[in-house]
Amino acid sequence: MNDIVLDVRNLRVEFPTRKGTLTAVDDVSLQIRRGEILGMVGESGAGKSMTGMAILGLLEPPGRIAAGSIHLSGDRIDTLDDKAMQTIRGRRIGAIFQDPLTSLNPLFKVGDQLVETIRLHTQLDKSQARERAKELMREVGIPAVDERIDNYPHQFSGGMRQRIVIALALSGEPELIVADEPTTALDVSIQAQITALLKRLCRERGTAVMLVTHDMGVIAETADRVAVMYAGRLAEVGDVDDVVRRPQHPYTRGLMGSIPSLQNEVEELQMIPGSMPRLNAIPPGCAFNPRCDHATAQCRADMPRINGAAGGVACWLATQGAPA
Repeated sequence: MNDIVLDVRNLRVEFPTRKGTLTAVDDVSLQIRRGEILGMVGESGAGKSMTGMAILGLLEPPGRIAAGSIHLSGDRIDTLDDKAMQTIRGRRIGAIFQDPLTSLNPLFKVGDQLVETIRLHTQLDKSQARERAKELMREVGIPAVDERIDNYPHQFSGGMRQRIVIALALSGEPELIVADEPTTALDVSIQAQITALLKRLCRERGTAVMLVTHDMGVIAETADRVAVMYAGRLAEVGDVDDVVRRPQHPYTRGLMGSIPSLQNEVEELQMIPGSMPRLNAIPPGCAFNPRCDHATAQCRADMPRINGAAGGVACWLATQGAPA
């Protein structure tokens, strides 16, 4: 148990409105160990980013954690106030977001931004912090560091800017990194470089990573384990090879069927009918049942759940041994 960095138990995130309370994340439990990458995958609106924001303490009001707990290396953090969470973010939890320009100030040199962040979380003086910034830039693959440390964000390509953001996330030596769609805005070749970089840094530093994405291909290449989310709930959690090669939940099978493959050429990719339900219109029972060709009366009446944080599948057909 000592190597568990993130332990989320029965997390529920709610948004009170005039017309009632909307549940964006419902009874989510998961764990990430030291040096492990957990992929969070699902369509837009599945609750992946909302789970990450709850862990970071960045829920926008009136959003709130209504139930459950979040522990970081044994310390409970979901009950901390904003001031206390500010000491956690950056120092113990790093964040990487989709667009690096939202994380970098265009008016300041990247070196100055790295130095400021490093000094905020360490006892290094300005000169020492600048040398540390150069080390981080080299570590994430920035060439000609002595010159480029004094460049502005617009003087870097999109992939290089994302490397700078990764260096920022690493500057406080965090135990956990929440990476929310870090490669979506990049082309395929640069995307592969960034995911390989995250994987290498995770192994070398022992950092735990939550990788949020809608791309099952990225998950298959990068993650150790995968959590598939649908309508704010966990549909399936397991080792990436098991989930990718032998998916049990009908939704996971649909996601895998939508990925083009060079090995198995098909004339037409599989399509999941319908769309993700709105938060105010989540159906009873299994939320996926209106889009599932195999749904039974039990699927439409009773909600299947994954018990505990170890993993499993939230599907009545799978748990009964019937084909999904």
